[in-house]
Parts: sequence; structure tokens; C-alpha cells
Amino acid sequence: MNDGAPRGYPPDVERTSVILVTLVAYKVVLLAIGFVAERRTRDESDFLLGGRRLGPLVTAISASASSSSVWTLLGVSGYAYQRGLSALWLFPACVGGFAINWFLVAPRLRRRSAETAACTVTELLAGPGRGAAFRTPRVVASVILIFCLTTYVASQFQGAGKSFQTTFGLDSLTSILVGSLIVVVYTVLGGFWAVSLTDTLQGLWMAATAVALPVAALIAVGGPSGLAAGVGAVPSDGYADLLGGADLGTGALAVLALFGIGLGYPGQPHVVNRFMAVRGDAELRRARIYAMSWAVAVYAGMIVLGLCGRVLHETAMPDSEQAFFALADQLFPAVVSGVMVAAVLSAIMSTADSQLLVAASAVSHDLGWKGPDPAGTLLRSRVVVLLVSALAVGLALTADDTIFGSVLFAWSALGAAFGPLLLVTLWRGPVHATATTAAMALGAGYSVVAYLDPAWKGGVHERVLPFVAASAVAWLGSSPTARS
Repeated sequence: MNDGAPRGYPPDVERTSVILVTLVAYKVVLLAIGFVAERRTRDESDFLLGGRRLGPLVTAISASASSSSVWTLLGVSGYAYQRGLSALWLFPACVGGFAINWFLVAPRLRRRSAETAACTVTELLAGPGRGAAFRTPRVVASVILIFCLTTYVASQFQGAGKSFQTTFGLDSLTSILVGSLIVVVYTVLGGFWAVSLTDTLQGLWMAATAVALPVAALIAVGGPSGLAAGVGAVPSDGYADLLGGADLGTGALAVLALFGIGLGYPGQPHVVNRFMAVRGDAELRRARIYAMSWAVAVYAGMIVLGLCGRVLHETAMPDSEQAFFALADQLFPAVVSGVMVAAVLSAIMSTADSQLLVAASAVSHDLGWKGPDPAGTLLRSRVVVLLVSALAVGLALTADDTIFGSVLFAWSALGAAFGPLLLVTLWRGPVHATATTAAMALGAGYSVVAYLDPAWKGGVHERVLPFVAASAVAWLGSSPTARS
């Protein structure tokens, strides 16, 4: 073991220059994609859903990257570094969430959205074909989306700030502004096409990093046997065993709260809209194989990385979410480390761009503020992207929560607001207007209240019970006697 100091590196100036060149080249590619995609973005349908023409690889990797934000690379590895073996429960929780989406939700959602010509999840749940009574549900859905996605995007910009601060020593304001600018530019230019293509590139980059870095770390600790021995030898602060060092009841509740993360997957509009955009069932089946393979590699890799970090660093890091950067610096030369920093920024951008797009759709499409001119509607969508980005930057500069905590707050609120309604609608049938509004408000509201209560924050009250309560309301509202 060692103290984590970099070994065998070029001088700091040289290392920073190498990383900067790598990042600049990568950003140029992303902007080029944005300009090319702009030519395919002719109207609102192209901007929001890409004309439903996505192939299997783009569908799978872009959806995976969008659901696995900077939280996955920095948050999951940091959580495993801090908590030890109890972090292993994150693997079945998150991969299980992928399975729910790809095996249960995706096939039905693709067919239902094509039948109804819905461009957004909100439109599918409370679309214009369901009458004036659904005006209120559309407004409630849009408010929830704007609130949660602004918080979510802010956490991505926080991750960008950490990346630039760690690498270049920039101040927080400059770091966050630099990290957010590129995302906004290519999202505004190319809409769904640009977001899907760049997310695919970013998702592949994330996967490569999530394999290479943990393998290097595992070799450094002496392989699986060395990791097993090392994790047991490192002081665990009460989290050495699979229940986090707690008694059976408390530990079981903590594990259940982690599994609540998986419940949030069907309720993420910026992820499931990829299922609405894929060309057909054959492409969807192929996409499922790609996506599940991606999830296994990335989540297993980040958990292994965090556990290896506990062995390789005798002195605890003040910020556990810096473990990814510390290990990349320690195990690889400057040029490879630069590529891995770019992978973190990829995780940030692949989620933030999708969320900005859904926020735009909530205002320009779901609220019906379209107008007769398609060009004007497209412009309005782009303006909303800019406004939400500005709000997110402001929140990122003032927030003091961890990336892990703030992402899961927004994730849980979205999952409880939209997941139960979507599942009930796809399996049982439409939910009437009053129940639709009540389920969304109850799911999101319960999550927010639980997050604000220190006794409930991060537990089953925040991540599980809101989903259960909203599911009950949605199910009762879809009974055979209900009328749309």
C-alpha cells in the first residue's frame, strides 16, 4: 500500500498540458457532431425524438449513458471507497433497474408511443387526445420535470467543476462554467440527434474507462485475493460487512433503500424516451443486449475501483468522490489519465444534455406552447435549454450536497412521479386525470419531504415508499370504472 502519491509522472505542467489537449480534441468532436446534427433537425419532432429512427447501438448506449451520470463514475466509486463491502448491493440494484427498463418497459413503451404518436412521456400519460381534463396533469408533470431536472443538471455541473478543479486547479465558478458550456452549445444546435450521437460516443468512452481503470487497480492490489484480504484489513468505520456493520433490521432497511434506486429507472423521461425513438422491435432486442452488457461492465467496474481505493490509500481522502481521479493519476501516465478525465466529463454531458432536452420538451411541447410556426417552436425549445442551464449553474455554485446524494434525490423524485404511472398505463390501461395528478404529486412530494427530513433522507422513505404510494394511487385510478 502507499499514500496515493502519483508515481512516474511528467511534471505537473506537462501533465496538465497533455490532459488539456486531450479534452480540447474531444470537445471539438462533440461540437462537430452538434453542427452536423443541426442539418437533420428540421422541426420539433426531430428536435425532441429524432423522427423515431434510432438504431440499436445508438439506442442502447445513449440510453445507458443518460441513465448513468457522473454519479456512476464518481458517486458509485466514491460510495464503495467510503462504505466498503456494503456498496456491493448497488450492483443488483442498478443492473436490476436496467433489466426492468429493457425487458419490461421498453417493448410496450415503443409500441404504445408509436400508436399514439406521443413525443414525450408526459404526452403519453396525459396527451392532447385525452381531453381538457388533462391540462392540470400536464402542468403538474412539467413543473416536476423542470424542478427535478434542474437539480439533476446542477449535480452534473458540480461534477464538471470537480473534474476541472482537480485537473487544472481552476476555481469553482470557472470550472462549472467551462464544464457546462459545451453541453449547452451542442444540445441547442442539434437537439435529439446531437444528444443521441454524442451520448453514444460518451457511453462507449465511459465503458472503456470503467473496465481499464478497475482492472489496473485490481492488478495493483494483487488481484481478487489481494482485494479480498485488503478490504478486510482496512479500517471500515462500521461498514466492513454486507449490512454496513448495522444490526439485521437496520441493515436490511439500508439495503432496501439501495434497491429503491432500481425502482427509479422507469420514471426517468430523459432515458425512456430512447425507447420511443428506436426504429422497431428487432432493433430493440439487439439494443437490450448492448445495454445490459454495458451496465454490468460499468457498475461492476466502479464498485471494484472504489474497493481497490480503500486498499491503495492508507489515509482517507477528505472527499471520497475524488477516488476516481486519485486512482487514475496513480495508476496511469498523463495522457491516459487525461482520457479518463474526459470520460468523467462524458458522463456529465451524456446525462445533462438529455435532461436539458426533456426540460425543453416540458415547456414547448407538453404545455402546448407551440404556435403555428414550427421554426418558432424550435426556437422556444432552444431558449428553454438555455434558461434551465443558467438555473442549474446557479444551483451548482451554491449546493453543498454530495453528487451521490443530490443525484439520488432528483432520481427518486422523478422515479416516483412518473414510474408508477407509466407502468400502470402500459400494463393496466390509462389512468384518469385526477389520479394522474395525485400520483405524480404524491410520488414527487413524498420524496422531497423525505429528502428534507434528516431522519428519512437516503432511506426507504425517500427511495421506496413514494414509489409504492404513487403506484397504489395510479392503480386505483385505472380501474375499469375510471373514465379518461
